[in-house]
Amino acid sequence: QKMAELLGLGDECREGASGAPALAASCLADNRLNLDVYPDGCRRFLRLFEGRQGEVVRVEFLRLSTNDRLLGTTLGILPHLKHLKSLVLKGGHARDEFGSCHHGSLTSLPPDVGNLSCLTHLDLSFNSLSTLPGCILHLPSLRVLLVSHNSLVTLPEDFGSLSKLTFFSAMKNQLKDLPQSIGELAVLQDLDLSENALEFLPEEVGNLHNCTELDLSGNRLSSIPDSLANLKSLRRLHLHSNLLVTVPASLASLPNLSRLDLQNNCLRAVPPEVQTSPFVHLRGNPLGETEPSPQADESSAGGLRRLFLTSGEDSFTVTSEGCRVVLACGIHFYFPPGAASDPLRIYFRTLAPDPRWVKLRHHDVLLSRVLELQPHGLKFQQEVQIWMPYASPQTLHQREVVVRTFSGQSWSDLRTGVERKRKSKKHVAHCSVLHFSWFLVVSRLVQNECKVPTEGTLLFSSVDPSIKVTFPPGVTEETRSVKLQVLPVSAEEIEELTADAGCRASPLLCLSQDSLVDFLRPVRIQLPLPPGVTGLNLDRSRLHLLHGDLEGQTWDDITSQVVLEFTHLYAVFEVTHFSWYWLWYTTKTYIGGIAKKVYERLRMYQVNFIALQRKKDPEQVLLQCVPKHKVDPVLKKLQDRYRGPEPSDMVEMFEGEQFFAAFEHGISIDMDRPDCVDGRLSFIFYSHLKNMKEIYVTSPVDRKGQAVKGQVSFYRGAVPESISEDARRRRKGPDSLWLATLPIKLPRLKPRWGENPSPLNGFSFPPLNLGNAETGYLTQANLLSIARRVGADWQTVGLHLGLSYQQIERIGYNNREDLNKQILDMLFSWAQQNSEDPDCVSKLITAMKESGRQDIADEVETIIELGRQKYRESIRRVGLEQESSTEDSAIAM
Repeated sequence: QKMAELLGLGDECREGASGAPALAASCLADNRLNLDVYPDGCRRFLRLFEGRQGEVVRVEFLRLSTNDRLLGTTLGILPHLKHLKSLVLKGGHARDEFGSCHHGSLTSLPPDVGNLSCLTHLDLSFNSLSTLPGCILHLPSLRVLLVSHNSLVTLPEDFGSLSKLTFFSAMKNQLKDLPQSIGELAVLQDLDLSENALEFLPEEVGNLHNCTELDLSGNRLSSIPDSLANLKSLRRLHLHSNLLVTVPASLASLPNLSRLDLQNNCLRAVPPEVQTSPFVHLRGNPLGETEPSPQADESSAGGLRRLFLTSGEDSFTVTSEGCRVVLACGIHFYFPPGAASDPLRIYFRTLAPDPRWVKLRHHDVLLSRVLELQPHGLKFQQEVQIWMPYASPQTLHQREVVVRTFSGQSWSDLRTGVERKRKSKKHVAHCSVLHFSWFLVVSRLVQNECKVPTEGTLLFSSVDPSIKVTFPPGVTEETRSVKLQVLPVSAEEIEELTADAGCRASPLLCLSQDSLVDFLRPVRIQLPLPPGVTGLNLDRSRLHLLHGDLEGQTWDDITSQVVLEFTHLYAVFEVTHFSWYWLWYTTKTYIGGIAKKVYERLRMYQVNFIALQRKKDPEQVLLQCVPKHKVDPVLKKLQDRYRGPEPSDMVEMFEGEQFFAAFEHGISIDMDRPDCVDGRLSFIFYSHLKNMKEIYVTSPVDRKGQAVKGQVSFYRGAVPESISEDARRRRKGPDSLWLATLPIKLPRLKPRWGENPSPLNGFSFPPLNLGNAETGYLTQANLLSIARRVGADWQTVGLHLGLSYQQIERIGYNNREDLNKQILDMLFSWAQQNSEDPDCVSKLITAMKESGRQDIADEVETIIELGRQKYRESIRRVGLEQESSTEDSAIAM
């Protein structure tokens, strides 16, 4: 019904398929017929055409779903609608079990559709078109054409005959090239060819002089024609996610260009004119330090300045005009005009949370790193809006997400909105502030709050509406704020934690207020009885009402101190001050100790430790602490690159607890690491942040080529201040803090150094013969020659050769004062890992080309060709030339 209202359909049309006359009277109003909202829209159309043909043929706007089995019959009627101005035949209305859109069944159109002389708008998106129907080229008035989400491989050669076309979208197809005639679309203003397979553009694209927006993102373009500089009307040019190596300098001179998006390409050389232009966005390119300072463009919203900051920047300037700012980590800001009266330099950084000052409350879960914004405390004239991405708490039910800020003494929660970005599927928390400080995102128990006036009020929980707090008249002299939180506890959890099938507990209720004064009159609280307990079968001797302090450290049985009333489903009692309240039903006489134990366990996470070794380099070890529910998906994701022992036995840790990893039995790590304390790596456990480190291990003793069997052990760190005394007593002394141990095996050493090493800058390498006799060898001398020519872009070459980021970082760190040693270490590390791969030489050539080093690729190919010639000469010398020629002929045949 709501959809029918939005589309202007009357009440009769909402009543369903009963009776065509009523349906026609409403749906044909104002010459519009919107039937794509009905699963049987084509049947309704055919019925209307049969009963009211005279009215249907005068329709000007028609929408139909192509996920309809009667589509074929309906298409035959379309040529009769001579007055049709807008035709929408879209698929995507039906979805599969995973939520993906089903494409429509449309593969062609009747030839007579080309006679619809009034048609100006045609939408054929989400269909099964492999070619563009020829009749479309005969539509004389067509201005808007949408064929996105189809299977088009090419466009007709005479596509340019659509002389009145102003908007064309072919997004999400399989287009590999464009016809030259596309340059004949003289009035085209908006062209969207994103997410296709285009490898080049015809020069004629530069003839689209009226084009204001051109989207070529998500293709395979390695270059773009200089003729794009002729598009003087162009405002936005989207070229992100291609294979561009460079772009014409003339793009910077386009007079109306306000956004040039070059993210995620292979840009190696960008003209200075383009780099320094204020509208260019270059993130995601291997440009190193050549990327410009904050890039700005004019957003479509009132010309407000927009800044995109790269990962190396830590500040930006805000003027009285305001701006929008996007950090490389995904955090967004909006400074409205007038927020700052004078130009103001804002400094920012993201920090790993430190439990010494990031104090989480009970049952809080940290979802983000800490964002610090300076200058602290400076008050803005208007509220500044902040959007912070956060890890989705998928396993946490009946909770809410809030942004928390630090005042210098304590943390407080801000009014927060949450949203999920459709394209990136990221979760974002949004808040507004008047001054800057530290910010983070947490998930907390749902908090209901209200103001309690003198005349009293009622507060209930949105998690469990049966939990109510009634404030009678005269309960307070001055209005005060109260807050209510509920922690649901299942019967299965209680039984598992107490090992007593007879124990039951209600939800845990936390009440707090902003006043230190007790209430003047008793406040009435209603709690549901524990599961399985009703007023009919209640044994009052087994029911206990527990009271806990705000820190949850002690639990006192106050059953005898209050008057408990019971209904069939609830227990009701009165109090004059607030704290934690919990109803238990059990045969135990002393329940406080059991409740304390259960409460502590409810706050803890069950975790596993994982130690994996990289398959190509077993000395590279990945350590991770993973919550129980994430272990299987994490292992599945990593198994292609790593191998290792099974995860450790389950242990329990608090959110924000510190732990250490130590390598033992002949295996050690670099003691100079900043996170290494007494030979142990330091971690902080946060359930929704990555508790992961990838490090290199070595054997400090001469193992003479033998394998080394060692282990990595995990230990608890400092005892969190907020845990109970019982837990503290269990965690005394360094050795008693052991958590888990996993075996690590360093394989038998391959000879890394030859018996006759050739020193170069302090390095010596084993004899190398990469490749094979038929394709040619690369020797150690060849690699040394290549290394001299690589230069400062050695990291890019290494990544294209398949070395990991961690390997690259280790090589850079170990040789941080010598560029030549960095290059040699990178190249020979790769060679040693791939010495047995017969195809490694061709991979080296490909990596050099991908890194923009065609000169080195040519040199390697020359070396290989010389090797092939020598091989053929040796074949002739031993009299095998005829046999080789025969084999070559057989292969050619």
